[in-house]
Amino acid sequence: MLFNDIRCKNRVILKYQQVIEDRNASVDNFLEFILVYNGGGRNFMALIYLLISIIMQDFVHLHVHTQYSLLDGQASVSRLVDKAMQNEMKGIAVTDHGSMFGIKEFTNYVNKKNSGPQAEIKALKKRIAGIEDGTVQSGNKEEEIADCKAQIAEAESKLFKPIIGCEMYVARRTMDLKEGKPDQSGYHLVVLAKNKQGYHNLIKLVSHAWTRGYYMRPRTDRTELEKYHEGLIVSTACLGGEVPRRITADQFAEAEEAIQWYKRVFGDDFYLEMQRHKATVPRANHECYPMQVKVNKYLMEFSRKFGVKLICTNDVHFVDEESAEAHDRLICLSTGKDLDDPTRMLYTKQEWMKTREEMNEIFADVPEALSNTLEILNKVEYYSIDHAPIMPTFAIPEDFGTEEGYRRKYTEKDLFDEFTQDENGQVVLSEEQGLDKIKRLGGYDKLYRIKLEGDYLAKLAFDGAKKRYGDPLTDEVRERLNFELYIMKTMGFPGYFLIVQDFINAAREELGVSVGPGRGSAAGSAVATVWELLRLILFNMICCLSAF
Repeated sequence: MLFNDIRCKNRVILKYQQVIEDRNASVDNFLEFILVYNGGGRNFMALIYLLISIIMQDFVHLHVHTQYSLLDGQASVSRLVDKAMQNEMKGIAVTDHGSMFGIKEFTNYVNKKNSGPQAEIKALKKRIAGIEDGTVQSGNKEEEIADCKAQIAEAESKLFKPIIGCEMYVARRTMDLKEGKPDQSGYHLVVLAKNKQGYHNLIKLVSHAWTRGYYMRPRTDRTELEKYHEGLIVSTACLGGEVPRRITADQFAEAEEAIQWYKRVFGDDFYLEMQRHKATVPRANHECYPMQVKVNKYLMEFSRKFGVKLICTNDVHFVDEESAEAHDRLICLSTGKDLDDPTRMLYTKQEWMKTREEMNEIFADVPEALSNTLEILNKVEYYSIDHAPIMPTFAIPEDFGTEEGYRRKYTEKDLFDEFTQDENGQVVLSEEQGLDKIKRLGGYDKLYRIKLEGDYLAKLAFDGAKKRYGDPLTDEVRERLNFELYIMKTMGFPGYFLIVQDFINAAREELGVSVGPGRGSAAGSAVATVWELLRLILFNMICCLSAF
């Protein structure tokens, strides 16, 4: 223990709180207090260590570019996540330029890293359920359940949170105007999804920016942002953001108007973003930092004036300080300039993923800007972006069957049994595995549709097989068809094959369009053969349909 005298520790904490609450006080006041207090014979180094631990604000990076910010970000998703976890950060955001290309890799990698705590949480919740329903024996139910909940809380504290985001371009006028220089590029804006609804809205914003607003860059505008603002957190971004640009141009009225607009639309989910990139090497951008100093000064004033909270970021583009030179060369490739070109674009070479300690040192005078990054982290919910395949609904003749009819005819137990057995009726999945599979396929509601499509697919396949190979079918043909139909159904893809056979038949019979022989693992399908999607004899060939 650094402190044996708890009263000493409490006095230090109390004094620090007073310093923080008094915005006119300085850290020097606190250090003076420490030195005076040491005169009373206290352990000076212990006090200093406590001072450091108290002052250290927790922090997470909310403005991060991966290699999916093409020819700009130089960091791989895995290295960024690994470094953040090694530094005991509780999460990070990925905010690539104008795109969400890296989001799936990001969430997949974080889920892999979280697999240990998640398995522990799942097992503990299962144990609680067992204790409550009596299937798990317990001496003292209340105590054991409380203990399990405490372990769940501890395991949850180990989870690393992925924050899905994008650094978007906001059109200076509207996204529909594309008339030369005024409409090129746009103001930068960091947009983060705090829940599933926000994720869907972010997808809409980014998609529309590419399909409707693209002009040199994928651009959105204020109308779109207001329409899809639910579930989103935004910050003013780097020097390329609207508010910073207005400040550097001395357009303070316009800066205030922008702040008030975002505050009205996003409320407490709008933040003013500070950055400090002081170049320390000769061959770097030394013009950026003085501009940031000016911008930060006004951001702090606007924060107090409009009640908008501050955050700090580092505009991460590479992992470690040592990667700055490699990133510099990447920018040469991006801009088509030689390394020794005196007119080429330069970064400050400060844009690495800095540790919590480094960020605390840089923003020691604005501790709330550090701690507010945790406020944003805590606003963001855990949610999955995985879902069952989204297929168009193929129109099945009503005289064959309907979803409503299947719901009356089959119970959920019937569906569970069918989707956990193989084509021969043998159980191949445990109850837990079966429930996971049904969840991945979209739940029981989706399963009724899949079964209907699978049954109709089977009818067409066997009708085609009898036409091609004769009736009755040989055991070889029947076994092969049953195996393939089982794979198609349990993977949730019968609707896809129904749609393919429909447009292939239309091409041949109605439109006079040539159809090729097919390729890939799906082309090795006996089902496709008997439909004459492929005019080949495949039964003597070894084709791995399951690879499809």
